[in-house]
Amino acid sequence: MNLTQLFHSYELLVDKADQAFLKMEQEHGECIKCERHCSDCCHAVFGLFLIEVAYLKQHFGKLDKSLMGSAFLMGDRADADFNKIEKKLQSHENDPQMRAYVLARERIRCPLLDKNQDCVLYPYRPITCRVYGIPTRIHGTARFCGKADFIEGKDYPVFDLDGVYRDLYALSKELLKSSGIADLEKASFLISISKTISTPLDILINEIFAQRGEDA
Repeated sequence: MNLTQLFHSYELLVDKADQAFLKMEQEHGECIKCERHCSDCCHAVFGLFLIEVAYLKQHFGKLDKSLMGSAFLMGDRADADFNKIEKKLQSHENDPQMRAYVLARERIRCPLLDKNQDCVLYPYRPITCRVYGIPTRIHGTARFCGKADFIEGKDYPVFDLDGVYRDLYALSKELLKSSGIADLEKASFLISISKTISTPLDILINEIFAQRGEDA
C-alpha cells in the first residue's frame, strides 16, 4: 500500500486548518485561550478517519519506547472509561440526539497526553485538535471552546470542519480502495486513538472495516 500521495493530500488539509487557526489568532487573538498545558480538548470522546489513523500510526511508531509504553497504558484506561460510557448509552439506543449529548459531556483522557499535559505527537496531532480553540462548523452548527472568549451571537469567521470531514472521508475511501476493500462506505467509520496506536493498520482495515457494522 503506497500512502505517500494520500499523506500529501492529508497534509494539505492539515495546512488549511493551521492557516485558519493562525488567521483567527491574528484577527481575534484576545478571544483564543489556547496555551501550553491547557488540555481541555484532550479530554473528549472523538474518533479518527482511517487516513488520520494511518498518518498518526506512522509517526507514533517513531516515538521512544518508553513514551509508547505509557501511551499504551493510557489507552487501556481510555478503553475502560469508554466501556462505562457505552453502558450509559444503552438507555438511549434509539435516541441519536441524546447519545450525542451524552458523548459531548463525557471526558476521556487522550492516550497521547503525557504526565506534563503535553501531546507526545503534537506536530502530527489530528485536525480536530488543531482547530479546537477557534469557531468551527460541525453538523451545520457553529461551535467553539468553552474556555474561549468568543461572544455568543457575534459574527466570527468559522472553520468548516464539516467540509474537512468530507475530505477525510474521501481520502479514507481511497485508502480502503487501495487495500482491496469493496465496501468503501465503511470509510465513514471512526477509530479511537487507543485502537489507533495499539492495533496494526492491516488488522484495523481487514477486521474492523471489513467485518464490523459500528464505530471502533
